[in-house]
Amino acid sequence: MSQIVPKVVVFLALIGLAAAARRAYVLLFPPQTPRFATAAVLDAGFATHRLLTFIHIVPASLAIILMPLQFVSRIRKRHLALHRWSGRLVVVLGFVVGISALIMSETMAIGGANETAATMLFALLFLIFLSLGFWNVQQGRIARHREWMIRAFGVVLGIAATRPIVGAFFAAGRLSPHEFFGTAFWLGFTLTLLAAEAWLHYAEPHCERKIGPVLHATTSDHYETP
Repeated sequence: MSQIVPKVVVFLALIGLAAAARRAYVLLFPPQTPRFATAAVLDAGFATHRLLTFIHIVPASLAIILMPLQFVSRIRKRHLALHRWSGRLVVVLGFVVGISALIMSETMAIGGANETAATMLFALLFLIFLSLGFWNVQQGRIARHREWMIRAFGVVLGIAATRPIVGAFFAAGRLSPHEFFGTAFWLGFTLTLLAAEAWLHYAEPHCERKIGPVLHATTSDHYETP
């Protein structure tokens, strides 16, 4: 399991980055003749709120790159200062992503109330997890900090996990985006958050035994930031 998880994380991170890059490209260089009518309708919705979309996808792209690095023990051991500053940046980026997601949930929901409910719930959970992670590290509770940040990262990966699910619905061709988008978001975010919980309960105890000395060292060294 410990060998599969990093590969899945990298795969989902690449999906998220590719989706953000594609969205940014379409917003900056809208095609004159879209190849797919359905995609054109979706793109038009984001184009109506271009600034809000960029405020969301740019920090989200940076966060999805930086967050996995926070869990790499080699970086934490050898470059503790970099780990701390990167953690500060992740928290700032995370709040921008979470707050902009809440706004987008109200103004840009393709799947109607079902999608709005899913995105608002998981955006709020993300902000709560991020806040608890930051608060615990401020209190020197490094193990608790790690747990809450893993949950926050699970929500972030949900952004990417919804993409192949949406693609599967598109391929099936039986429902319209308005009908399946909400379901896709519920499935994507729920699956990755459950995966994060599974990691915490089954794999993380073994990891803690390996990184325990590092955690204690950082606690005694007035470890104040993620």
